[in-house]
Amino acid sequence: MIAIFKKELWSYFGNWSAWIIIAAFSLIATLFLFFFDNDSNIFEIGMASLQSYFVLVPWLLMFIIPALSMKTFAEEQQTGTLNWLFSQPLKVSDLVLGKFLSVWVVGILCLIPSLIYLYTVYVLGVPTGNIDLGMTLGSYIGLIMLIAAFSGVGILASSLSQNQIMAYLLGVFMCFIMYFGIEQLASYKLLGGADFILQNIGFYQHFLGFTRGLIDFKDVAYFVLIIGVSLVLSNHFINKKK
Repeated sequence: MIAIFKKELWSYFGNWSAWIIIAAFSLIATLFLFFFDNDSNIFEIGMASLQSYFVLVPWLLMFIIPALSMKTFAEEQQTGTLNWLFSQPLKVSDLVLGKFLSVWVVGILCLIPSLIYLYTVYVLGVPTGNIDLGMTLGSYIGLIMLIAAFSGVGILASSLSQNQIMAYLLGVFMCFIMYFGIEQLASYKLLGGADFILQNIGFYQHFLGFTRGLIDFKDVAYFVLIIGVSLVLSNHFINKKK
């Protein structure tokens, strides 16, 4: 698993793809937070808070993480190297876990430049340092969990797909449904009392708890369960390709 993890990280950083994705992610976030005229602009909000960043980032991750994960298995199958991996002394579970961890790590690295935003808001606050650090820390932990969940879903999409384009589109669709689609469907109140259950199946409500500075065991357990189910299903579908 460690060997696969290192190999995948090298494939991301060795050909500049990870650097380009991190730079693009940071540039888009910067433009929305400080330059574009929109509801996420920190100067227009007039509050020493990164809350708008934590609202914006999941939507960016919805497109970024599938772009990272689409190559994990779809490319291996497309190029024929998946059969070569099957011939190596590797468990399929190690293969899946190694690829998952590499996507998760690159996703987390996308957040590192946002520490500049945190410092900026911290300094610009009146008085200096007038920012809810507890809520900010909770939101970062929530993003790390959300990236892991998106990564698991992206790996699953790649294991189901024959090529990278299909893996990307399926990954974006699945992430969108899990984060926003289920939440939106539950908001229509069509199922009566079952709407609450439906709402808690999606990512949004569980991520929302972190953005309030609340690190609830139920929310952590939910994301761990989603990640586990995604990886087990990925393992199953890859085994079927042997």
